[in-house]
This record gives sequence, C-alpha cells and structure tokens, in this order.
Amino acid sequence: MGTRTEYQELIDEVCALLGTPATLEGRDFGLIAFGAHDSEDDRVMDPVRTRSILNRRSTPAVREWFESFGIATARAPVRIPPEPTAGVLTGRICLPVRHGAVVYGYIWLLDDGAVTLDDPRLAAAMATAERIGTLLAKEARAGARLGELLRSALTEGGPGATDELAAGLGTGAEAALTVVAVAPWRAADDVPAAPPGALALCAVGGDPGALAALVRPGAAIGVAERLRGRGTAGVGGARRGVRELADAWREALAAGRAARAERRFGPVARWEDLGPFRLLTALPGGEPDPAVGPLLGPEHRELARTAEAFLDLAGQATRTAEALGIHRQTLYYRLSRIEHLTGLDLDDGEDRLLLHMSLKRARL
Repeated sequence: MGTRTEYQELIDEVCALLGTPATLEGRDFGLIAFGAHDSEDDRVMDPVRTRSILNRRSTPAVREWFESFGIATARAPVRIPPEPTAGVLTGRICLPVRHGAVVYGYIWLLDDGAVTLDDPRLAAAMATAERIGTLLAKEARAGARLGELLRSALTEGGPGATDELAAGLGTGAEAALTVVAVAPWRAADDVPAAPPGALALCAVGGDPGALAALVRPGAAIGVAERLRGRGTAGVGGARRGVRELADAWREALAAGRAARAERRFGPVARWEDLGPFRLLTALPGGEPDPAVGPLLGPEHRELARTAEAFLDLAGQATRTAEALGIHRQTLYYRLSRIEHLTGLDLDDGEDRLLLHMSLKRARL
C-alpha cells in the first residue's frame, strides 16, 4: 500500500514534470496530496484549490461540474473550462488515476493554456498517475478487507471475528481503539474512502443502517466530523485492543441517538459525556408508559415541553417560567393540566422520575 509520503513524492514528480501545481484527490474528491509551487499568479490558489487544501474535500457543486465531463470513465487527460457559478474560476486539466478498469482518483492541474493535451509531458505525467493508481488500488483492497473484518467483529463478536480483525490490523491491534457510528446510513454499498485517522470503515445493516469507523480515540472526533455530512454521529468509549469493540459499537450508536435528540451534545456525541442518557439509551423501545402516553401527542407538544423544562430545572417555578418566557400563573396552569392528563403527582419524587425519563426517552 502507498504511504502519504509516497503519494506526496509522486505528486511532486508531476509538478516537476509540468512546472505547474498539482493536486491529488481520491475518487470521492478527498484530498490525498498537493504540490506546492512558487508563483505570483493568484490563480494558483483559486477558491476551489484553496478549499480543497484547507477542508481536504471539494464541494458538491465542484464535483458535479467536474464529473459532467466524464472524468470517472476517462482514460486520457480531460480539459475542463471554468465555471464561476460552481466556484471554479480557473480551468483544469484532469489526469484520471486508474488501475485497470477502475478510476481511483484524479490529478488536477490548473489550466493556463500553456499545455496541450498531446504534450509529451502529459504522457509522462499519466505514467506517474498509473503508478499512483496501483498504490490506491492496493490500499482500497486492503481497506475493503479490513472493513469486512470490522463488520464481523461488530455484529458477530466472538474470538474468531476479533482475532481475524486483530491479525488484519497487525501491531496496532493492542492499542487503544474505539468506534464511530454515523446513522442513519441507508446506502449499504456506499462506503466512502477512509479519511485520515480511520483504520477501517464498514456499513452495518439494520433499521436504520449505520456507518462504522474504527479509530484511535484521539482521532475519533475528527473522523466523525468528516464522515457525518450534515447529520450526527456518536463515539463509543475507548477500549484496549479489539476484544470489546462490539460494546464500543453499541455505545457509539447510543451516543449518535443522543446527539439527534439533544442539541446540547452537538452533532458528535461521546458516550462518556451522555450522563443519564447512558441509561436512557439502554431502555427497550416500544410504547411509552401508559400514564405519560397521553402527553406525547402532537396536540400536547407545549405541555410536554413545559413538563421537561420544569423537571430539568428541579421543579423551580420561577426559573422554569423565565426559561419558557411565560408568567408563573401560566406555568402553574400548565402543570395542573399535566397532572390531570397523566394522573401523576408532580410533588411526588417517583412520579417526577417516571415523567422525566419518559419525556427524554420519547425523543430518542
């Protein structure tokens, strides 16, 4: 497999061949390497290249524009004109990075018009692209195999599955590990390229499905942010080695559910930060408690919000009224309606506990 250093050396080789800056991206448009190039021309750092380097990924609009020129099936350099509406202010020459029949990435050159598509230097650069494609293909095969082993370890458990994963990971199998869960993930066959910090990726079926990433604990938040898109993700607790990864996976899924339910956890929630939600996420699904059920209908959404705020603030009426922006008498009226609707006594500790847990659980 190729190392980041090897990819950097090869892209530097392309820069030297053509005398122009080059960028190497995977087929998912994630940045792999880029070549620095001294120039006073502002186009060298146009917005697309800058975003790609800083964010390590191109935007959907840029991807759509580039892919419309058939780069995913091309076997020769492709010239792409600028498209200001997509943020592409400078044209590109794309060198497809292939191995056999599969494209594994793209080398991007800023097009200043000085290089023609039949330039022999481009032929030499395509030979370098082929070498990169061979490395990326080996990396993809190894990653797919590790992903299969990870899925088995998470879903089947047992020493057989974890031993195979440990063998695939090599010496790193006994280090601290954890799992990131991104859910829902409905495209079971659409597993992205592993971002930096991810040791293995796999899609795990279910309702809904989820994407799992095996990571070192220190890289977990960064990987989760890269993979979640506009959704949410959860991070399980750290484990030493692979034996307890199935438990970390359950924790990651639970943390992801909490992130969707509670904004305060942010788009990426860590299991150790969930507090009482560690218990709530472990509760079985099904119908709500019969006493609380009537409060959970859409027609009583404001009463449910009032009850949860009241209980979150330890039953302090003044603070609750201030938090909700209502008069205290309005609060007392709502609380009496809640008691009448549920049959619960808000002065009773166990009734409060039942109501509080039920309201939190309903949003999970």
